[in-house]
Amino acid sequence: MAEIGKPRGTRDFTPAEMRQRRTVEAAMRGVFERYGYGEIATPAIEHMELFTMKSGEAVIEETYEFHDKSGRHLALRPELTAPAMRFYVEQLQMEPKPLKLYYYGPCYRYDRPQAGRYREFWQMGCELIGTDTPEGIAELVSLAFQAVRAAGLRDIELRLGDLSLLGFLLDDLGVQQQSQVMRLIDKRDDEGLEAMLDQQQSDTLRSFLACRDLADVASMVVEEQTGRLREMLDWLDVFDVPVTLDTSIARGLDYYTGIVFEIDAPALGAEKQICGGGEYRLVPLLGGQPVATAGFALGFDRILLALEEAGKDIEAERCMIYVAPVSDAMRRPAARVATQLRNDGRQVELDLKRRSMGKSLQHADRRGATRVVIVGDDEWERGAVMVKDMESGEQREVAVDKLPGAI
Repeated sequence: MAEIGKPRGTRDFTPAEMRQRRTVEAAMRGVFERYGYGEIATPAIEHMELFTMKSGEAVIEETYEFHDKSGRHLALRPELTAPAMRFYVEQLQMEPKPLKLYYYGPCYRYDRPQAGRYREFWQMGCELIGTDTPEGIAELVSLAFQAVRAAGLRDIELRLGDLSLLGFLLDDLGVQQQSQVMRLIDKRDDEGLEAMLDQQQSDTLRSFLACRDLADVASMVVEEQTGRLREMLDWLDVFDVPVTLDTSIARGLDYYTGIVFEIDAPALGAEKQICGGGEYRLVPLLGGQPVATAGFALGFDRILLALEEAGKDIEAERCMIYVAPVSDAMRRPAARVATQLRNDGRQVELDLKRRSMGKSLQHADRRGATRVVIVGDDEWERGAVMVKDMESGEQREVAVDKLPGAI
């Protein structure tokens, strides 16, 4: 028998689920727009080379890749940062700076499906191109924090570090394979670090990664090197964003520089990260002119899971109007009323199954209608209809020509 069920690690969404997803999506988009970011969209299919030059080994191993009929090596995008930067290099380099972009869409990875992790998943993100001022990066961090709050999550933690300070420390310690050390820190691979470093290097690095206070950090590097991090923390205070200093944040990819940050949702338990971002230098790898870039990616599905785990109800706005004729003779007038309301921008469902009035009201209630417009013979002769409030149960007669403004 043919395999026609949905592939493992993918999902179908009911209308109710989609209303909830769109509600959260709209709330987060609203924050992006208020910060002056403009939406872009890129193809779900890209050249595989775009990701092999940018992504880590784990992402490459999980990428859905294939050769098309012309022999091109293509991939379903495993993330959205590289496509956004490819788009910038191809078409947007001459745009005024700073350039603020955001995106939202499905990504694909051959990952082991589990709670909050799927083979088709949705990602949101923002890119700030053309400035690396402390206030610019702090505003980007503030944007990520406020977007998560707008989604409905209140119990979240923002952690922030500076990779340049970690680089200074590794230089002072005489560590040669710094990229490998960064990858091991990113993976929390303590055994791997012990194998690469001598005892003094290991002890000093462990002490640095445990720092959660700027004074402690300054005691382990040249104090002047902490100036930019200090400015960042000051600017985040200006933007009224609570932050925890975390020197253990690392990135396993060489093009990350400077400030890095993550946002956690404790409701998710051990796998609590829902956002990651920072400064990077990716554009030159894609053939573009060097330019300051920073950005972040949000795991949209993980945010929804965190809302569920935290017991947060997603209030999807429902203002549906149900139009019900009381007789066969009133079906055409009812259709005209539905058309009138739809032309006014209302969400309207018209009875199409020729139900009795009692069953129409039951169906309207199940559908979540807030109002039912009852089109009756006597009222129609007077140029009116009855409007029933489904919450209070009250009914009132309304003139048809006044209906859009009265409902």
